[in-house]
Amino acid sequence: MQNTKKLDYKRILKQYFIILVGTFIFCFGTNLFIVPANLYNGGVVGIAQLIRTIMTDFMGMSKDIELSGIINFLLNIPLLFLAFSKISKNFFIKTLFSIVFQTIFFTIIPIPKTPILEDVLAACVIGGVVSGAGVGIILRASGCAGGIDILGFYFSSKYKNFSIGKLSMIVNTVLYAICGFMFNIETAIYSVIYIIAFSFIIDKTHLQNINTMAIVFTKCKDVPQRILYDMGRGVTSWNGNGAYTKEETLIFITVISKYEVNQIKEIVYEKDPKAFIIFSEGTGVLGNFEKRL
Repeated sequence: MQNTKKLDYKRILKQYFIILVGTFIFCFGTNLFIVPANLYNGGVVGIAQLIRTIMTDFMGMSKDIELSGIINFLLNIPLLFLAFSKISKNFFIKTLFSIVFQTIFFTIIPIPKTPILEDVLAACVIGGVVSGAGVGIILRASGCAGGIDILGFYFSSKYKNFSIGKLSMIVNTVLYAICGFMFNIETAIYSVIYIIAFSFIIDKTHLQNINTMAIVFTKCKDVPQRILYDMGRGVTSWNGNGAYTKEETLIFITVISKYEVNQIKEIVYEKDPKAFIIFSEGTGVLGNFEKRL
């Protein structure tokens, strides 16, 4: 039992460390490539950047302190309340952890006074790759960068035909239309190019939308219960017999997200190092299957 707790603590600490690294990479890519090129992120971070620009350029506030991180945190407060009350406490804590460090990193990572890359298109692509990889890493550790992802996850869990991508598209369309109206059409177009690169890299980095079927053959009858209680995933099991050994074997099947594959491996092989597992990616699922960000 103690070994199990140690494994859980190690896994949790590893997840938070990965979320921290991903958050830093996201903020690093934004501050070094996107902000100096006068471009705008998507979602709540982009809204925070837009408010920051209005406050500094139109209201005369000082540019010495980068305000977008603080504004981003304030905008996320009602969304964090939603995460806490309607989604899960674990989801809320990980999201709060990422947002707090976003505030810190956006504030302390220096923004170059002149763009590192003179070519704005190159800045779009490189910034999208770096920032998108950061958010993808956060998601891969079962975390969330906050913002509209919280709303998207909440609505996608309630409505079958709803997706985070649809909500993101709506919010970003409105945001970049405002950018085009307030500044110039080039700013809006280049920001759209950035968010396309950003979204593409997220999809290549994180694994939340890839459903995976796991079929496990084991002689340890405790494994299904561990998966049920530790992962919160449903399990269907039955007894089988080896054609060669004639020994009785427990067979069970479950469907998980791809980022949970390593977790199920740890649970199974901790109990039965000789277990046999078959993974099948891209499994279509109908019915009561919980999407997890």
